Amino acid sequence: MLREQRHHLILDALRARGTSTVADLAGSVDASVATLRRDLAELDASGLLRRVRGGAMPIDEHDEPFDAVRGVNADAKEAIARVAAGLVRDGQSVLLDIGTTTHRIAQALCGRRITVLTSSLPAAAVLAGDPAVELMVLGGLVRRDYHSMVGFLTEHALEQVHADVLFLSTSGIRTGGDGDLQVMDTTVLEVPIKRAMLRAASRAYVVADATKFPGRGSSRVCDGSDLAGLVTSATAPAAALDAARRGGLEVHLDDVQGSRATETLSNMIVPE
Repeated sequence: MLREQRHHLILDALRARGTSTVADLAGSVDASVATLRRDLAELDASGLLRRVRGGAMPIDEHDEPFDAVRGVNADAKEAIARVAAGLVRDGQSVLLDIGTTTHRIAQALCGRRITVLTSSLPAAAVLAGDPAVELMVLGGLVRRDYHSMVGFLTEHALEQVHADVLFLSTSGIRTGGDGDLQVMDTTVLEVPIKRAMLRAASRAYVVADATKFPGRGSSRVCDGSDLAGLVTSATAPAAALDAARRGGLEVHLDDVQGSRATETLSNMIVPE
């Protein structure tokens, strides 16, 4: 069995049973105890489970439902969406992650001659009737509370496509001990999808309002080195913006009053 398949089965077993022993998990995936211990170490380091003495336990965190948060910080999300949409050039392909900010990016992209790929049902609904936009909806299992698609079908679809630009959502952005940014999420169901999106895109921008610093989430999605830039509010913490600068990221800022400041910190121009 392939390593990634074992990892999926281990996480499924923990979600179904709760805390489990190494021996029980090894039997579930038909692997040796030594192999299972290595798998648990990798999954723990990635923030997808928590190791305990003799076994592992699932990480029990949940996103707020989409409908409950779509109106929260609406002005900030709207301003961020306008800046993000400005990074897209006509003719490009754009990959949209799930979330209320990316939903607003979809609205800001209406009428553009672009291709949009997404696992977000609200974003797809916004663009479905737009004749200018070529829309590709990624398949998968519908996660009803957040109106998203997840699972191995979604991951497989992402292996077959390529996007020029990805806008990645997040539950929290933290600064690691070495000063690097860490993009976090609250649920293990979305983390594999986000990582597959990063692999499918040439350039990735994480979009986050000021409340996402440090935000929530114990599952690490990626580091700043995996990103081209950060799109956020001018009110975001200075320490996080400084960490992005030191990492050579593009930082694109917009505050809720509409005063726009965009910094391209590495003299980078968005490619055609």
